[in-house]
Amino acid sequence: MSGTMRILMLSTLFPYAGKPRFGTFVEKRAQMMAAQAGVELRVVAPVGLPPLGLKYLPLYAEKRATPCEEIWQGLLVYRPRFAHIPSTQGRYDAANLARALTPLLHKIRKDFPFDVIDAQFFFPDAVAAAQLGQAFGVPTSATARGGDIHYWGEQPATKPMIVAASKRMSGMIAVSQALRRDMITLGMDGDSIEVVRPGIDRDLFYPRDARALKQELGVTGRLAVTVGTLDENKGQYLVLEALRELSDVPDLHYWIAGEGPFRPKLVEKIASFGLNDRVRLLGNVDRLQVAKLMAAADIMVMPSAHEGLANVWLEALASGTPIVVCDAGGIAEVLVEDRCGRIVARNPKAIALGIREVLSQNNCRKDVCATVAHFNWEQKTAFLMQHLSRLVEKSK
Repeated sequence: MSGTMRILMLSTLFPYAGKPRFGTFVEKRAQMMAAQAGVELRVVAPVGLPPLGLKYLPLYAEKRATPCEEIWQGLLVYRPRFAHIPSTQGRYDAANLARALTPLLHKIRKDFPFDVIDAQFFFPDAVAAAQLGQAFGVPTSATARGGDIHYWGEQPATKPMIVAASKRMSGMIAVSQALRRDMITLGMDGDSIEVVRPGIDRDLFYPRDARALKQELGVTGRLAVTVGTLDENKGQYLVLEALRELSDVPDLHYWIAGEGPFRPKLVEKIASFGLNDRVRLLGNVDRLQVAKLMAAADIMVMPSAHEGLANVWLEALASGTPIVVCDAGGIAEVLVEDRCGRIVARNPKAIALGIREVLSQNNCRKDVCATVAHFNWEQKTAFLMQHLSRLVEKSK
């Protein structure tokens, strides 16, 4: 399109001071798009808080402390509050989000007449965006990433909202062909879904001297890592059980980065399995530390039940580190050579065998990195800009 395109990015997945790693892939996308000639971009990153006095619980202190408007990594970010009612399976989130955003978007529109709303998750973002796009007379796009389709798309309260919103979107993006197929199965129009795979931040994730990094991190022996939320889906507990199958590999250490509801369960398993000297729970770590972990590791293990196309798969491979994963989402579109890892069944014995096989290989890190060379942000950004430009032109 000619002239300036003004993009309003809507994302409940976006970093903030309390969680600087939360949705960093959305942050990177926003930065890349904002850097394009002829583009102006602002981010609306809503903060969900429970109503009444519940929001003053210590659990929500970090969210309450988040500014309502700030410059974040060079981006103008609005962080309006909306009512998230716990224990309601999300049934009110999208409506509450749209209600909270309406006055803010009227205010923004006075000096930033946005041409398109670009939603970064299907629930509640896209559901609210579909309503807001109609209200403000602008086209809307939504990106499906995995959990929004595989979790929220299966919940009785939210599935109808997601499918209905898809019918009102001007265009949709899936991060893998596999996710696109799942969206079609859910009831979405395949002709409206484009596949745009993630990019990799090459300034952070690249092959390095793993031995030197291990010395810096205080690791002796071999290192396996998992990066992600501590929950049922990511399956860190399965890796702990797999380690019992690998008792004959005593120099294998397992470091887990992330936080989540399964932390107490993991702590219990580590103690009961006698793994305290081999396993470390690192908690939330920043992107620089994640990059060091990926480059130092001998293997990245992530037995997820559901994914779209996980950034950590790509980041590990870009670091030259092979992966052991389960058959989830678009992994078959990524893991195309045995030297890059194994796709295994989601049980401890299969995970242990995959780890054993990968550790027995002697792969060149640069060769592993080369297999994901086509996952680059420049190409992805070009696709995204073409996608949004078409939607804006079509709406005129």
